[in-house]
Amino acid sequence: MHYLSTRASTGNPPERKRFCDILLEGLAPDGGLYLPEHYPQVNDAMLAKWRSLSYAELAFEVLSLYIDDIPAADLKAICLKTYTEDVFGSPEIVPLRPLGDGLHLQALSNGPTLAFKDMAMQLLGNLFEYELARRGEALNILGATSGDTGSAAEYAMRGKQGVRVFMLSPNGRMSPFQQAQMFSLQDENIHNIVIDGVFDDCQDIVKAVSNDLAFKRRYRIGTVNSINWARLMAQVVYYFAGYFQATRTSEEKVSFTVPSGNFGNVCAGHVARMMGLPIDRLVVATNENDVLDEFFRTGVYRVRQSADTHETSSPSMDISKASNFERFVFDLLGRDGGKTRALFHDQISSQGCFELASDPAFTMAASRFGFASGKSTHADRLATIRDTWARFGAMVDTHTADGVKVAREQMQAGVPMIVLETALPIKFAATIEEALGRSPMRPAGFEGIEALPKRFARLPADAASIQRYIMQNVD
Repeated sequence: MHYLSTRASTGNPPERKRFCDILLEGLAPDGGLYLPEHYPQVNDAMLAKWRSLSYAELAFEVLSLYIDDIPAADLKAICLKTYTEDVFGSPEIVPLRPLGDGLHLQALSNGPTLAFKDMAMQLLGNLFEYELARRGEALNILGATSGDTGSAAEYAMRGKQGVRVFMLSPNGRMSPFQQAQMFSLQDENIHNIVIDGVFDDCQDIVKAVSNDLAFKRRYRIGTVNSINWARLMAQVVYYFAGYFQATRTSEEKVSFTVPSGNFGNVCAGHVARMMGLPIDRLVVATNENDVLDEFFRTGVYRVRQSADTHETSSPSMDISKASNFERFVFDLLGRDGGKTRALFHDQISSQGCFELASDPAFTMAASRFGFASGKSTHADRLATIRDTWARFGAMVDTHTADGVKVAREQMQAGVPMIVLETALPIKFAATIEEALGRSPMRPAGFEGIEALPKRFARLPADAASIQRYIMQNVD
């Protein structure tokens, strides 16, 4: 299996790379995102065989289709080490919970940091450590977080040999619990950097530093955000696991609703669907920062500026520049790297938006690729949290509530709908208390986390400042 950039020139043979190279590289040198040259296809016989596998075994089967430069025995050992009941709380790893009328909630937040990001980040940490040891190299990971990616990455990488983490987060834009999870870590290889700006500023800095190829190579800069294909690939697995739990045979279809800000989680669903998993529709649920919902309704992708990015009660989705959306548009445009580059590099830079409503490809977003979308507000969030608690005794976090609200609007008769859980309610306690008048349960081990000493640096939203900080903290 080889990988190419979403901005690969169509006039020349694209540069083709192996998995372990893009694992450590992150963003492509041309500023694009890596995708496999083709999506491996699954058939009924494979689905029937996989249906009875454990989650770790399923992960090995799916990942083996994309990774052929790690020996099979080693890859299987990494999967078995990563996906255990001790780490994720149940034998199923990602169990489904019914919420009535064909709606299901897929539990993805029982890992070390109580958010779905653990599902991929735990694997990524083990892959990094394995490959760096094999090469005798070190890696400086530069990441951006709106709340959950940061803690998931740091908990996965803390203590890992050959790895340092430099994690950027927007000042004042995370919940106290999310902030405490990250800033309370005292490990020497973990560096938290608070940026005076919003998440999109943090993400832009990561891309700017990654695009400085001389700096990137000298300081061995890698990424853990979902711009790293390995992370998105790991997320593909739980779409298969959810499908198997909701169906009895591969003749049935299901739909998924995914709370989305950066388009990484739902992009993994797109990959699973392209592989042949019988997914009917992929429903994108946004909050008030509705850049993705606007595109799927109108064909216009319009990036908001920092001042126009709303601060909401589902803050991990307070994103107005969806990095992974480029991967889907690349497929939507028939994998035309030149056209993709013109949209995301040229038009976004000069105009802040692009429009595909008049392009015949736009109708394929729904008809061929199965996408639909919807939006949820703070009032919707509160109502959904109350309703889900009253009717099913299930307490959901604010982002998952956005998903449940939109999912109920998009239900179709006879097609099960699975909502991907985003995080546990404790991470957004203030809104849960506003909705229910009671505090969410605090899992063991997180008592008093907000009062722990905090270790972080505060810097301006400037790539040069981040580069100087990295240079000062690399041996």
